[in-house]
Amino acid sequence: MIYFASDFHLGIDARLSSSERERQVVRWLDFIKNDAQEIYLVGDVFDFWFEYNTVIPKGYSRLLGKLSELRDGGLPIYFFTGNHDMWMFRYFENEMGIPIYRQPIERELLGKKFIIGHGDGLGPGDHGYKFIKKVFANPVCQWLFERLHPNFGIWLAHYWSGKSRSVNVNDAYFLGPEKEWLVAYCEQKVAQGTEPDFFVFGHRHLPIDYTLKNGRSRYINLGEWMYANSYAVFDGNDLQIKFFENPDGKIFGR
Repeated sequence: MIYFASDFHLGIDARLSSSERERQVVRWLDFIKNDAQEIYLVGDVFDFWFEYNTVIPKGYSRLLGKLSELRDGGLPIYFFTGNHDMWMFRYFENEMGIPIYRQPIERELLGKKFIIGHGDGLGPGDHGYKFIKKVFANPVCQWLFERLHPNFGIWLAHYWSGKSRSVNVNDAYFLGPEKEWLVAYCEQKVAQGTEPDFFVFGHRHLPIDYTLKNGRSRYINLGEWMYANSYAVFDGNDLQIKFFENPDGKIFGR
């Protein structure tokens, strides 16, 4: 089995406190570890992350310890940066052997073709965020931020993270293919001749399973863990969205 999850947003409280949600994520990792062949963490695992040369954000010891345990046991884990934790550099790679991806990747898994990425900045629209992302990804801007003391820098980043969330609140329902930017992105890729079996993204904060116009490729959005606790599992034949400790989870786009 291959597992995908995103948008834990550890560091902020939601239905559960951040620390309780971290324990829940660790329970999920324990739940899947015996049959997992690979795990993909597809962005915004943390609501904020910045690696200074000698400092990382306080907390998350249970998650980091569990990921280290799984990697030491030989389980491949892949980590994608999201719009909230894009300032992740080499810590995961150096300390745990977990590779970091900053752009969508194409990969064949158990005989099926996947495109996997967080999903931020893809598709039409959202031009303001796309500009800000270029600024945040600029090495000079990162160097300048690193000059701030961590006590102030991390506080400032959490403040702006909260502002971003309040401005870009997505309605908790599927808007239809014309208004879903990631659907538009997937349809464009298919029109250009790229026809994977599955597009797997996060960022949208809604569990979505949508079949594209070609009738074969599916767009899967992994949802989030602040309320839905949704993830996806691939058994070599089908990719299904499931819910952990949430019997009322709902899948959109069908």
